[in-house]
Amino acid sequence: MKVSYYPGCSLSGTAREYGESVEAVCRRLEVELHELTNWSCCGSSSAHVTNDMLAVALAARNLEIADRVGMDLVVPCAACYHRLKVAEKELLAGKQIEGISDIYKGDFRIKHIVDFLWEDVGEGALKEKVKKQLGGLNLVCYYGCLTARPPKVTDAKRPEDPQAMDYLMKSLGANVKSWSYKTACCGGNLILTRPDIAIRLIQKILDMALEAGADCVVTGCPMCYSNLDRMQKQISKETGEKYNIPIFYLTELLGVSLGEPSAKRWLRRHFTDATLLLRRVGLT
Repeated sequence: MKVSYYPGCSLSGTAREYGESVEAVCRRLEVELHELTNWSCCGSSSAHVTNDMLAVALAARNLEIADRVGMDLVVPCAACYHRLKVAEKELLAGKQIEGISDIYKGDFRIKHIVDFLWEDVGEGALKEKVKKQLGGLNLVCYYGCLTARPPKVTDAKRPEDPQAMDYLMKSLGANVKSWSYKTACCGGNLILTRPDIAIRLIQKILDMALEAGADCVVTGCPMCYSNLDRMQKQISKETGEKYNIPIFYLTELLGVSLGEPSAKRWLRRHFTDATLLLRRVGLT
């Protein structure tokens, strides 16, 4: 299977383990990722709070490249996915965007990696490659805001209760817990401007994961991952409550299940130790 691929900026920097695990998992699943030639930043959070035209144009430029290729576009970063979907709606509505060709066909789908793996690669192909079941893990799937809402932009089928990541983890044998915070906001980039607000939101998500009986959280968003993983020590210090909940990218656990040896390298980069739990359940 061949698809276009938009990695976005964070997957070679702060979310390096996400980028490496996406590529490794796709290789094992015989998915050819064709990175968009000369792609550029989608604008993420910064552009759309600065200039509406710029926010659309940055993402639209990448869609114009994908349009010429004509293959479905796979996007791992939730923020990138959201900005590309916003631009897609504007282009398909015929909006004139400076610097962007007015001949936009849009004959391809923009797919977040979670939906792509479940809907396009499929359960059968995944199970054929599994080396280790994840049966010892009790986890919750955390989708965050940007792949689900607003549904008129994201085209999410179940914006309040998405299921693709749950299905993926269940297919690998994990014990997936039900909870009502799977699309709750983690505060996003408020961690930089209003950390007091973001920390309250992060702590609530961690508390609800524990209340659901989870021993770890799985996500597909670099910002959500960073907030939940990186801030636990500070929250523990400020509140006096001990938080030590491993946070995984879904592709990291897929890599573990598929027997990918480089998974050990990804897991060593976590702020909150993820290896102790995996060792305890016999996965490392």
